[in-house]
Order: sequence, then C-alpha cells, then structure tokens
Amino acid sequence: MYFVGVDLAWGERKPTGLAVLDPAGQLVHVSAARTDDEIVAALEPYVEGDCLVAIDAPLIVTNPTGNRPAEAALNRDFARFDAGAHPSNTGKPEFADKPRGARLAARLGLDMNPRSGRPRRAIEVYPHPATVALFRLGRTLKYKNKPGRDLDQLRAELVVLLGLVEGLSAAEPPLVLDTPEAGDAWRSLRAAAEAAGRKSELRVVEDQVDAVLCAYVGLLAIRHPDEITTYGDFETGYIVTPTLPEGLTPSPRGKRIVVPTRDPRSAVREYAELHPRLKASTAEFVGLVTAILDDAGINYLTVTGRAKSVASFAAKAARTADGTLVYTDPLREITDQIGLRVITYVQSDVQAVVDLLSDQVVVHDDRDMGLETASEGRFGYASRHLLIGLGEAGQAQHPLLAGLRAQVQVRTVLQHAWAEFEHDIRYKGTIADEHVPDLDRRFTLAAGLLELADREFSTIRERHRGSPAGPEPAAIWEDPRVTSRELAAFLAGQYPDAGWSRTDHYDWIAGLLLELGITSLTELADVLRSVDAETLDERMAYRYPPGAVRRLDDALLWVRGDEYVALRSNAHRVPLLRARLAKMHAAAG
Repeated sequence: MYFVGVDLAWGERKPTGLAVLDPAGQLVHVSAARTDDEIVAALEPYVEGDCLVAIDAPLIVTNPTGNRPAEAALNRDFARFDAGAHPSNTGKPEFADKPRGARLAARLGLDMNPRSGRPRRAIEVYPHPATVALFRLGRTLKYKNKPGRDLDQLRAELVVLLGLVEGLSAAEPPLVLDTPEAGDAWRSLRAAAEAAGRKSELRVVEDQVDAVLCAYVGLLAIRHPDEITTYGDFETGYIVTPTLPEGLTPSPRGKRIVVPTRDPRSAVREYAELHPRLKASTAEFVGLVTAILDDAGINYLTVTGRAKSVASFAAKAARTADGTLVYTDPLREITDQIGLRVITYVQSDVQAVVDLLSDQVVVHDDRDMGLETASEGRFGYASRHLLIGLGEAGQAQHPLLAGLRAQVQVRTVLQHAWAEFEHDIRYKGTIADEHVPDLDRRFTLAAGLLELADREFSTIRERHRGSPAGPEPAAIWEDPRVTSRELAAFLAGQYPDAGWSRTDHYDWIAGLLLELGITSLTELADVLRSVDAETLDERMAYRYPPGAVRRLDDALLWVRGDEYVALRSNAHRVPLLRARLAKMHAAAG
C-alpha cells in the first residue's frame, strides 16, 4: 500500500507538490507537476493497487457562502495557532463546479469517503494544523510567501520545517527520507532551500515538503487512527488532521514556541530551529581547531566536522531503556550536536593533539575509548573523545561559539578505518543472526592487528628520529636552494625530540626562508646557531610537544623579530606572531 501526498495548487500555472511513501514510511518519490495530466501520470504507478492519497485541497464543497462546517470546527481548535482554514464555498470560481481535488480523485478512481473501508481512497488534509499537532508548535511556521515576509525569513522558516520533518524519523510511525528509491531527492530539496536566492525557488521546495507532510498524515491515519481527528463529514466536506495535543497553548504573538516540558518532540522542535546556527558554528569550530594544530606544528591527516542532523538527534532523543527515556533533557544531555574528528598518523600524535587542545581550549570531558576497551580485556573501538568549549577570552574572539560545546574524536588513520568499516557493516548493513559470532571474531582480530600496526608505525617514527637523516650535512648544504624534503631531514636532526609536521607545512616555511633570503641549509644553520634554545623553550613554556616546523618558526621569530613578522607570507597571522614575540621578550622567570 502506498501513501501519496498532493499539495495541490489552485490552478495549473503554479506547481503542485507530489510525494509517495511505502508501507514502512520510506520516501519513494517526491516531485513537482503543474497540469492534471502531469499529476496523474506521476501518480498512476503508485495508485494502481491499495493506496491512500492525502490531498491538500478541498474535495467536497456544497455551501454557497462562508466556511464549510469542517473549516469552522477546525478553526475553533487551530485558528489561535495561526493554522485556521480559509473559507471554501461554491461562490468562489474554483469551487463553482467540481473542485480540482475531486476531479483528480475521480480520474484516479479513488473513493473520497473518509469512513470508507475501500482499499483505494482519497482524503482531504491540511499541512498547517498538522505541523502544529505533530511538532507541538505554539504558532505555525511562516514559510508561506505573504506580504511583509522577506526572503531571509521565508528561507529560515522553511529550513526549520525541513528539520522538523526529518525529525519524524524517530516518530511512530517513522518517516524515512533518505532512501535508495528516492535517491538524493530530499537532500536536493534541503540544498535548494538553503541556497535559494528568490522566493519562487523556495515555493518549489515548499510544495514538495508539504506533499511529504500530506503523505505522512495519510500514513498516520492508517497506522494510528486514534491520533487523528476528522472535522466535518462526507456530505458537507471534511478535513483529516492529527489531533491537537491536550494542553498545547498558543505562543504570544510574535513568538512561535512555548516549551513547558522537555519531551523528545519539544526538544526536536527546538533543535531544528538551532540547526542552522549549529552548522555555522561547526565550521568555525573546525577552523579554530585546525588553526590551533597548524600553529603548533602538529602532524595530522584531516580535521573535519558536522552538525548532528535533526533526524539523528530525534532518534537519540527518543531512546529508551527499560521503558524510560534515556535523556530527560536532550538539548543539554546530547553532547555531540557539534562533532569534530581529528585523524592523525600514529598514536603518539593522538596524545599530542589531546595535550594541545587541553592547553588551548576548555576540556569538559576526556574519554579514552581504547583504554576502556582494553580494560575489559578486549580489542575493538579505539578513539579519544573530548568535549571542548571556550573560556571567556575564547568566546570574545569567537562569539559564534559562545555557550556551545563540541565533541572531538581524535584517532589514528588505522583506528578510523576500523571504526568506519565496523559501523557500516554492523549498523548500516543487514547481518543474519547466524553470522554474528563469526563477524565479531573477525572484527576483534582486525582490531588487534591494527593496534599492532599502530605500534609498529610509532616505533618506525621513533627510530627514524634517532637515526641519521639522509646524507651528511655537508652534502645537503651544497644544494643552492632549500627544498621541503631537505628541510624535513635537516629539522629531524636539529630537533630530534619534535614531532613531525604536515608535509605542506614544510613547503610553507621553506617559502618563508626564501623571503628571508635564506637559500641554503648552511645559511639556515648559521642563523639557528644564534638562537638561545634553552631560553627560548623556557619563555615559550610549551605545554604540548610542538612540531619541527613550529620549533623553526619560533626560532626564526626569535632571531629576526619584526622583520619576520612583516614577511608577506605572515600577513594573515601578524597578531599571533606579535603575541609570541612579546612572550619571547618577557623577562625570564
């Protein structure tokens, strides 16, 4: 049985949104059409058998003036939430003859009686009161284009609606939008809404989102008829909508939401509103952590981030244990709303990243998942999980991050490969029960082998640091220019206790050397001889193991001072370098 949603336009000039859900609530089709012929052609494959088509448009209109009885009854409940129905009567041209919705139902051969038990039916629904009831809104979202509403407001409200609809993945029945049948259709709608530069672009998205809502109301009407109210009747017209929740009150004018409780749906609704800000804050957190690692010269593979999707948040907020909600205050207790991931090469770099972040930001929690696994005598998931935020000074520099926290996962590339593969197989695939023990054994074996490989890579690095770095220095210094490979070898000998830096950082500082007029390693060695390394280390008071490039960066700043700060390639970090220089000039002790 298919559940079809139709957000029907008044005429054929404007787009009509179409959506189809399968019996499990999975989206199988979403599109827009204009003419009746186009609508029928798009829906015919889904209405040949058992179906319920939920149409957002009057199907039955018999009253010559005013409201239909159904509209009057619905308005008594929902008008105070800005979700009342507009009057439908035969005095209006669009209803003088058979309404467009009824004509479509007739062409598709659908019974329009809401009380009918026939397997192929059409019902009238209305998305505005549905959103109030489903999401417990104090007032409707203002995503419809009306006088006084600008593009930014419409876009913001529609993005919130997208998030709320995604949150229905944790409802009963669930709504699943990311499906193979629908492809990337829903993601494309979200991207189009977020990037829309004109109201007409939002309208196309809005119609299809409303159609998905219509289809979901149809699904709910079949799966949970006790949660549905039908206003009116077959003789004078009717509207089917989710029942207004008991105790829900309208928000004051100008405000949408009143949240008296912390139930999962209320939390999801608030999270959907926060989500656009969280996405922007995630990007800033990524930039901040990347800058901290780069400034310290820490070697890493990638720094990435994501704001937890509304659907994922909704699923987590709805988790129960022994019939009790796991999270009594999901917005506060679900701490991975902003998630960052730092991938390093070897295990020692993981600790270096943790030490650095502990020095530069506020660490509220630190869990070594690998240590916890090992303490249980097992091989398996290994990752360092930090919960970080900013102090007062950091929040003043990054106001977008004020009051926010981010979960940072730090792991090696091998640990990351194991975790991602295991997650894909266990949680995204379907594993027959009889294969689970063998799968567990193989994942355990793989985890042990990867742990051994991580240790060997660390040993290789340590031995490389302690061994001669390539040809004799005299042979290297004969080269008239400094290359990144030569510089890496030279610095491994100059700073044997320093960590490796990123490959692109060697290239970057080689360019700075050229700007200083240093064109050979011989000249660089002469410059570094004038550095009082012991005093420099004392004044910098490193609380983390700086990389080789950071050590050289500080040494050049120590020797060349303002000349180094003024280099063209340093223009983007002048305040940072001046702060370091002041630290170097401070009196010892």
